[in-house]
Amino acid sequence: MLDNLYQMLDPIAVQIGPLQIRWYGLAYVAGFICAFLILGNLSKRWRVRINEDAFFVIVFSVILGVIIGGRAGYVLFYGDGYYLQHPEKILAFNEGGMSFHGGLIGVLVGGYIASRITHIPFLTLADMGAVGAAIGLFFGRCANFVNGELWGAPTDLPWGVVFGGAAGTMPRHPSQLYEALLEGVVIFCVLFALSRKNPPRPRGTFIGLFLVMYGVFRFLVEFVREPDVQLGYLWGGWLTMGQVLSVPLIVAGVALLIYAVTMKLPQKGLPEM
Repeated sequence: MLDNLYQMLDPIAVQIGPLQIRWYGLAYVAGFICAFLILGNLSKRWRVRINEDAFFVIVFSVILGVIIGGRAGYVLFYGDGYYLQHPEKILAFNEGGMSFHGGLIGVLVGGYIASRITHIPFLTLADMGAVGAAIGLFFGRCANFVNGELWGAPTDLPWGVVFGGAAGTMPRHPSQLYEALLEGVVIFCVLFALSRKNPPRPRGTFIGLFLVMYGVFRFLVEFVREPDVQLGYLWGGWLTMGQVLSVPLIVAGVALLIYAVTMKLPQKGLPEM
């Protein structure tokens, strides 16, 4: 049963003396590796030229964007004033607290900076990143499940999971696995299948689809996911912060899809010398 299986999982993957390697950290590493492998694969199939220097700039910008944006997003969106009173905790990454929406903003900012440095169109980088990002989401949500965090609302369904601790002894929706399936597997399969079409879809297609699908999936899963305890429900007691932040993603994704269909700009790499 899922509850017995979860109780056997340890958030610490490896411990050597005082050194601890957690599954959450390994999920980030695995996500980055898979994303950059996909970036390399897409650049070849789309015939988008990216040299080693440009690749290094992109990798550095994206990793920095995820870490800074994810943490800043959690502090701003989910901190509820805590970090104003305890600013020394802002950089306490070991205590957890990363926001997808903040990480997305950070990645987009990092990608824009990389596009300015490498002269590769921003939407081309964003499209490639969107395909790889879904794999990162899959690993991240699985790590949330291992950590026993971001659990779902109580349920009497046969696949309910008992997380224990602050979640109590009642079976709950494994909302982390719902998100791993929808935001990770489904989005990746759709975008990867579309990426194999020849010629490549116009710039903005993949990031637009990613934003729409993620926003819709996250909005729906939030109905069976327990809201952050420090925030609770917002806007009349039925919306969560995750849902509020997902609506702009859907709107932005639709706008990008309209732009992609209208402009029909080809995917493009480094300018020819």
